[in-house]
Amino acid sequence: MLAPALRSSALTREDELTLRAMLAEAALLQDDLDQAAASLGRTPDSFRDTVPPRRLATLWRLHGRLASARGDQSRAIALHGRALKQAEIAHDSRGIGLAHYELGQCYRKVGDMAIVREHITKAASALHAAGDRRHLALVHSLTSISHAQLGRYDEAMGALRQAERLASLVHADDVLATVCGNQANVMLFQHHYEQALALAERSVSLHKAHGSGHGLAVALATLGQICVRLGDLARAEEALHRALDVRSPIQFHETTGAVFDTLAQIHLIRGRYDTASDFLGRASDAYGAYGRQTSQWYQWSVRVLGARLALRRGALGEAVALADEIEHAAAPPLDALQATLIAAEALIAAGRNADAEHRLAAAADGLDPKSAPAAWGEYLRLRGLLHAQTGSPADAYHDFAQSATLLDLLGERYQSGLSHLALGRLVAETGARSVAERHLRKAHGIFEQLGAERDLTDTRAAEALLTNVGTGQYVISPADADDAIVRRIVDAAALPELLGRETAAALLEAAAADSSAVFVELPDGDVRIVASAGSDADTASALARSAAHGNAYGRGTMAVEPLGRDVDGARYGLVASPRPLGHPVMRRLRMIAAVARQGFALCAARERSAVPVDIALDRSLEPLP
Repeated sequence: MLAPALRSSALTREDELTLRAMLAEAALLQDDLDQAAASLGRTPDSFRDTVPPRRLATLWRLHGRLASARGDQSRAIALHGRALKQAEIAHDSRGIGLAHYELGQCYRKVGDMAIVREHITKAASALHAAGDRRHLALVHSLTSISHAQLGRYDEAMGALRQAERLASLVHADDVLATVCGNQANVMLFQHHYEQALALAERSVSLHKAHGSGHGLAVALATLGQICVRLGDLARAEEALHRALDVRSPIQFHETTGAVFDTLAQIHLIRGRYDTASDFLGRASDAYGAYGRQTSQWYQWSVRVLGARLALRRGALGEAVALADEIEHAAAPPLDALQATLIAAEALIAAGRNADAEHRLAAAADGLDPKSAPAAWGEYLRLRGLLHAQTGSPADAYHDFAQSATLLDLLGERYQSGLSHLALGRLVAETGARSVAERHLRKAHGIFEQLGAERDLTDTRAAEALLTNVGTGQYVISPADADDAIVRRIVDAAALPELLGRETAAALLEAAAADSSAVFVELPDGDVRIVASAGSDADTASALARSAAHGNAYGRGTMAVEPLGRDVDGARYGLVASPRPLGHPVMRRLRMIAAVARQGFALCAARERSAVPVDIALDRSLEPLP
């Protein structure tokens, strides 16, 4: 519509530059870099006439966006710097805000987060003063993922809700699509995979309607990563290959690298190591083509996967060496943690228990279960493997059990399967058939759904142990396991949801009971089940109501221990046993209750002392895995 007008001889110089800027802006929104470059023409420093500073700021900014989209961040930063200078001369709040926003985007792509924070803060202030709701929404969206990466999920969602509100007010569906994608990422970080899936699907739908190849590719890449976590690898592959089909020149290498990275994860789970290695190489090449600094920023995931691939192939020395390289290269904290865990697992497999113990101790020092619960679940499994190899099967049992419970709670299907396999194998070696069968059956089902052939083979080998005569050792709750049980409850206190489940499980195992529950007595006389073990929620509710009214448990025994107070009322732990409970068992139940009571109190204190949510701006990432 505007292109014919540009050829009119009646245009003034100001009108011509205005039209060029509008055409370039439209082309960039459609990911058409060549058309954007043709519309913009030469850079403003080649002009011989005098152009108002406000118009110069716009032109310099668009040239900067074009350079950034082509991967030349150094040039883009210089161009946006000129845009900012001209906008400041013109006292143009909107131009100042847009220049700071674009500079923040560029510095994000080269990994300089301190400067990103500075520019995004200034962008928000200027755009708010200018009343530019569309770009202010983008600023709020931009800051959200960094909050989530730091475990500040309330702040992240607060920023995204503000971004969603602003985008909706101006009917900016393309911005809303990006906001939905970032909301999906926050849910992904919180392990709320079903909610993340719904948001990612909405983001894909909005991007398809808008026609943005770049935005759609990013949304599909996010959808693929979520499906991997949910264990739907077939759908994940479909989404990822669609992302490759619809890529645009904007963020081409970044998107390609992210997709190949996730495809490598899929084939690593399936045990197709040569294919996984091929995709890792292609991901590394894609990131490398994006520029040296950006390559280093994005390739940490590739390097961690490379170390894990070596571990899975049995190249234990190579896995340790690659993990050491990652740690010594000043990797981001989460990647360094993953490298430490990989090295520990390789050392355990190699029988180097002392070295493995040292690595696990280092991992524990830098691991916050609340901000990285999946890594904590993996750590517990590795600590259990070390206990099993060093003659502490009871300690190993409780570590494996808590790892499986936590990973089930998070929805981490593959990692959960590995923990159930480790637990089932340990118990199968002792001859406790029913318990072993339950865990091995769960591991078998997970690996079969995922197509994880290597892990299915390991599960079948563990199932074969059930045909042998076991050692007869009692590892679930032996008389000397007090320390292991206490540590299990103390570790679980890092996460309130996990603490309820682990308390119920510990009570059940300590009493060899039919069922157990943690419940809250409500003001209206009813009960609310926090967690249960050995029975479903309805049965647990019926038992809790019986206990609250002082009813007996048939011919058996019902024991109730106080666990402090919840916001809704008094909290209790309940055990329903088919036989009388002797003094040693009651002593252990009271010990578990005392430790759990302190754990719940600690959780409540943490919640009360939580930092209030604000909209302070922080570093961010585009919604790519």
